[in-house]
Amino acid sequence: MAFSINDLNYEKDSKERMPWEHYTEEFAKADPAEIAGRLSLPYDEEKKELTLKFLGSVYYISWPDFQVTHEEDDAGFYPLEEMHYAKILAIRFLLNGNVSQGSGRFKTYREMPWGEVYLRQFDGRCIKRLAFTYGNRLKDFKEIMEHIHAVPVDHGDIAYQVEIFPGYVVQMILWEGDDEFPPSSQILFSDNFPVSFAAEDMAVMGDVIIGSLKAFLKCL
Repeated sequence: MAFSINDLNYEKDSKERMPWEHYTEEFAKADPAEIAGRLSLPYDEEKKELTLKFLGSVYYISWPDFQVTHEEDDAGFYPLEEMHYAKILAIRFLLNGNVSQGSGRFKTYREMPWGEVYLRQFDGRCIKRLAFTYGNRLKDFKEIMEHIHAVPVDHGDIAYQVEIFPGYVVQMILWEGDDEFPPSSQILFSDNFPVSFAAEDMAVMGDVIIGSLKAFLKCL
């Protein structure tokens, strides 16, 4: 299955489209100790396992075959085991990412490099989807975000931030709809995202997070 955002109607000729097999082959050829050092991740030499935190849960990723298991917690749903695009994000991060901490500033998707190129699709698939799924269900949104131990932030009518990968933080903001105005939302990214992620990665990331929220709700 190709890495593309065809499901999101993104550009079909994107240079980022690569078969899953390509990434697993690259991962198998990579040096897990180098990955661990570059990303400051724990690596068990005996078990040949990297430890990676993704969306609040701790995962163990075996090398060279990229088998994923999770550390037991109360999440109830594990995107890195269940969602193909989450696995692609993770393997690309392991292969190409770098340790980074944001300055404390957050940016919109539009403000990110090449964000303008995919803004319409990101707006439809992520921003509007978040607004119309949870804009009139703030209680559900609050329960989900508390369930995954997201941190409340002072934006909109309700907002939380989650660390999707170590050091990389996403804020999700909702304004409730009423009789006069429809619900609205915003998704912000810590300003260090371009260190490790392309605009296309970030679009898929938004889709993965929102898809995960629905699955987490079923676990409550």
